This record gives sequence, C-alpha cells and structure tokens, in this order.
Amino acid sequence: MAPDAVDSPGDEFDEIEVADSEADAIARRQDEAFDEFRKRIKNVESLKVEASVFDDATLAAIYKLVQDSHVAAFGGPVSTGKEANVYEALGPDETEVALKLYRINASDFQEMRSYLAGDPRFDGIGSDKKKTVLAWVRKEFANLRRAMRAGVRVPEPIAVERNVLVMDLVGHAADRARRLAEVSVENPETAFGVVREYMQRLYAAGLVHGDLSEYNLIIYGGELFVIDLGQAVTVHHPNAEEFLIRDCENVAAFFSRQGIETDAEQLRRFVTEPEPEPAADLTDDSEPVGDGTGDSGDER
Repeated sequence: MAPDAVDSPGDEFDEIEVADSEADAIARRQDEAFDEFRKRIKNVESLKVEASVFDDATLAAIYKLVQDSHVAAFGGPVSTGKEANVYEALGPDETEVALKLYRINASDFQEMRSYLAGDPRFDGIGSDKKKTVLAWVRKEFANLRRAMRAGVRVPEPIAVERNVLVMDLVGHAADRARRLAEVSVENPETAFGVVREYMQRLYAAGLVHGDLSEYNLIIYGGELFVIDLGQAVTVHHPNAEEFLIRDCENVAAFFSRQGIETDAEQLRRFVTEPEPEPAADLTDDSEPVGDGTGDSGDER
C-alpha cells in the first residue's frame, strides 16, 4: 500500500482555531435541553470519575457532537491517562467510536509547551493553558489525518470539539486493543518491519511521532496501530531531530529485547534515508504480528 501524496511534506497544517467554540457558548447558556443532557450523563453509573473530566464545557462539547450526529450514545471508559480519558460511544448507524476527553485543569501544561514551542501555529497562545490544551487536541486530529494519508494505521479521526476528540474505536471496551508492551510478540521480525515502515512513512509525510515506544503501539486482530499523536511534530520543528532519535532509541531497545539485531542509528538511517528495498507488507492479509492476548504484566 503506497502512501497517498501529501502536499508539501513537513509544512504546517491548516491554521488551528482556539477561540471560544460553540460548546463554550452552550456551556455559558446552559439551556434546558443541555441541562437535561448534563444530568443524564452525570447519572450514568460507569462515569463516576473525577469532576474535572466532566465539567460543563466538556459536557457541552459532547452535547454539540451529539447534535452534529457524530455521537449517538455515550458508553463506559476504555482507558484512563494522565491528561485524557477515552470512552466508548456509538456513532451514526450503531458504529463504535472512541471519545478522547482531555482534562484542561489536569493536563501537563509545561510538557505540552515543549512540543508546541517553535511551531508558528501556536505563536499567539503564550501561557494560556486552556488555549494550549485546545490547540493540542486539534493538533492530534490533524496529525491523525496526515498519518492516515501517509498509509499509517491509526484510529481514524472523525470530529473534534473543544477538548473532545472523536475517533474510530480500535477493538471494543470488553475486548480492547492491547499495547505492544502487554503482548507476547510471536513474530518480532514482522512487527519490527511494520513499525519501522510506519516511522518511515510518517517522516516522508513530514511528521515525527515524538513519543513512540511499545506503549504507543497497539495491536488488535493481528494488526499494529500507532496511537497518541498529539505530541507529533513536523520535521521542521526545532526539536524534531531530538524527538526522532528518542523514538528510534525506544523502538530499537524494545525490539532488541525481542531478539532483533538493530540499533537506534541504524533505524534512524532507515527512517530518514530509505534504501530502495521492498516495503513491509502492511495489507490486511499480511502475517499477524501477534495474537493480542498475551499479557506481559507490564502496565503503564
């Protein structure tokens, strides 16, 4: 599968708007319909989590996504992270989707700034934490779209509203996709070939993941997916080379433990200076990289 053409690889994406959205206006208005929606969501037994996740503005964003027919029903949690929680939901026609909710008050503002600094899209944000987090969410949406165009398997981005990102759900809440760190890799050579091909395709499309490791690669149905692209930067970012080297070190270290002869520099050269050799077979009928059920006991 050859990557789709990408206009001016490495150039910045469309300007990211971080001004107050319609969800902010809904939260301020708090009309009767929204009040009823807020009560219904907060009364769902499975959503008894910290209030910072479901503040009025976040609920208003979900409400807006429902109004726009991106979400039909809200479900239970899939995963919980430092800065965002992921929930299962139903989209149009009973399709399963994932809602990633970023917590504005709990997000690591300083770490986000390290990935945004030097990016001209975010010059006007300054030290505004809310604008930083909202820009981060839209950046993840844009990065996912660019990765898909490059032929990299990622959760398909569907919509974004304020601090809520709607994506295709990989797996199911009861049968979730597993991190590569959690499974027994039955054929590490195939898995490594897929991962380094993904890294090469991202780089050719002008992106560096910036936090790639066995914890940001998930497996479902024998297929590998790259996740958590919020921090991904363009190759023109002042820290792009540093982030790429770190990605290569993480990936090479993991696969070295699986018995693959590789190192970070060899991987970096493959990613940035690809030789004319056959690409890894990433089609749906390729050999699975694992069964997705083995548990290493290594949780993050």
